[in-house]
Amino acid sequence: MSKPTSDLENQFSAPSPPPFDPTQPAVPISYPIKTLEELESRSYFESFHYPFNKASVALQSASSSLPLPNRPRVIVCHDMVGGYGDDRWVQGGTNSNAYAIWHWYLMDVFIYFSHSLVTLPPPCWTNTAHRHGVKVLGTFITEWDEGKLICNKLLSTKESAQKYAECLTELAVALGFDGWLINMEIELKSSQIPNLKVFVSHLTQTMHSSVPGSLVIWYDSVTTDGKLDWQNQLNEKNKPFFDICDGIFVNYTWKKNYPMLSADVAGDRKYDVYMGIDVFGRGSFGGGQWNTSVALDVLKKDGVSTAIFAPGWIYQTNQPPNFQIAQNHWWALVEKSWGIAQNYPKVLPFYSNFDQGHGYHFSVDGEQVSDGPWCNISSQGFQPFLEYTDNSTPDGIQVHIDFREASYSGGGNITFKGKLEDNAIFTARLFQGDLLLGDLPLHFTYSVKSENNSQLGLCLNFSSALKEIKSVLLVSQNLNQFSRKFNKVVITRQLEKPGTSPGWVIQESNISMSGYRLTEIHALCYQSEPEFDERRQNSFSEGQDNSCTQNPTDYYAVLGHISIETFGHNSGFPPSDLWLVEGQYINWTTGSKGSKNLSLKITWKLKDGNDYAFRNYNIYVEKLAEDALGHPGATLGVHEYLGVAQVEAFYVSDLEVPSGTSNIKFIIQVSGVGGSSQKLTESPVFLLDTEAW
Repeated sequence: MSKPTSDLENQFSAPSPPPFDPTQPAVPISYPIKTLEELESRSYFESFHYPFNKASVALQSASSSLPLPNRPRVIVCHDMVGGYGDDRWVQGGTNSNAYAIWHWYLMDVFIYFSHSLVTLPPPCWTNTAHRHGVKVLGTFITEWDEGKLICNKLLSTKESAQKYAECLTELAVALGFDGWLINMEIELKSSQIPNLKVFVSHLTQTMHSSVPGSLVIWYDSVTTDGKLDWQNQLNEKNKPFFDICDGIFVNYTWKKNYPMLSADVAGDRKYDVYMGIDVFGRGSFGGGQWNTSVALDVLKKDGVSTAIFAPGWIYQTNQPPNFQIAQNHWWALVEKSWGIAQNYPKVLPFYSNFDQGHGYHFSVDGEQVSDGPWCNISSQGFQPFLEYTDNSTPDGIQVHIDFREASYSGGGNITFKGKLEDNAIFTARLFQGDLLLGDLPLHFTYSVKSENNSQLGLCLNFSSALKEIKSVLLVSQNLNQFSRKFNKVVITRQLEKPGTSPGWVIQESNISMSGYRLTEIHALCYQSEPEFDERRQNSFSEGQDNSCTQNPTDYYAVLGHISIETFGHNSGFPPSDLWLVEGQYINWTTGSKGSKNLSLKITWKLKDGNDYAFRNYNIYVEKLAEDALGHPGATLGVHEYLGVAQVEAFYVSDLEVPSGTSNIKFIIQVSGVGGSSQKLTESPVFLLDTEAW
């Protein structure tokens, strides 16, 4: 595999070993393992950073422990300037334009690749991939002269091969990802091949026994005679490796007839043959780049799978007109060629705030808590199946993810803007699901912000065991044209939620469709009737600015979130006194003008030891001054949002503490998988007495 080069190399480069002692407290980062000695010593587990790098989201699929689907599949292999860029900051970074992937519904497996010996996927990728049902692999690679020296030790004996395979398995289990890509891109002695087979076979076996449904994929590089000779197909020179693992990632300079030849060699395992496509081109069939679908079409016709290498080409080469549009356009070509690989919702509760994991502000439950730029792929909600359009008809409704408009939750929303004729409706695909409904009703909640008479509802499609299709519409007002187009119209109720920013309207409703499957969710744009619109305008708070008026046919609405739960689902949170919250590695340094700087690690866990499923934890700080009696009194300003934690720990670095501060209160706001968050006044806290230090 080649290294792409781009202007991004001026922004960040492949990491060298951490420039600090990894056992000492520091802002948590993700980093690779570079030597066999480090791998064998298990020193990674002694790192201060290790607990922060554990994935917190399990695979969101009923078949997570089962083999991959029996169909052509898509691997996406992420390679960007050596890896560990903005994504290395486990608690998030500050680049609002950071790279991200959001077309998870078009892939089956995600590989995090770099040119380090052991590439450990940053947890942000594992978390969001798992949320969407996508498996995640790390990479083990040996290359160049250093790789030969490594293999001399790795493959010296059968026992050494097994030992290092077990080390890799231990890392995958501990960090929560699903397997490995093995790339032995060096010349080997023929005498080393038997132990190489032991290494691959033992890694596959130990991964399968430790993580059911895990994968070990062989890269088409070294052959069974020890030559570094890319075959670009499955044949007798690499099939012995294919036979002892879960699949082969075939090099990308294959010819048109190679997929069919490979399928014949693989037999009933043809879907385990992943023909490589380099998006940068570089000899790839079809040329990659905007012609990637040329190769995909051939592979789909021949009934094999594909491995798409370096789709970050779009980002690295600044494809016009901008990254959002170019990325949506490129993946739309993949969808057109290959189709959809994932469906969601599949399980409940289901929650999406349409967050792509970066933005210019951050909100929690309708309240903006930060106005600073940020990035954290772990914060991605379920990504909508928005269909790409080239905007060739600008008079229609345009649908896009908006990062500038205030969000209801996280840093994004879906904006619908354009022209809509009187009595007309417009629908946009949001999700394609596969959710079997039981006897209990579904409880839907969604947030909308709109202007004038613009209204937004949800259209739900259900399918019975006999393939009978029923459409149900959730709207705040029933119009005549709805009854002709939908089997059932349900009028939603407006939910009052204190603390929500002005303009957001929260709608809720219950639906009973026992025995049916929820297969599609669409947004529906329509215009309310005048008398309803007048009532709606009067419901806004007096202080809200409604000066942005539009023509009667202008349409503007924003969808902030969607939540689906079983009716009666208990979304409560444990009270604060059931949590044990501690501060560790507390360190003070001198600041300016009498202030001090504080760094510490905060940890929390439930006292009863139970492991409840929570989505994440929002971290805030309040700085308290003493009152006249010397007791903690007035807050020095409002609570300040510090960031979000995916695990039960958060590191605070160089927090400025003004003089006169007697106590610092850290608040850990628990967020449930259904999207709701605990009230700050009821959340667990850690109170630090500044005078004691």
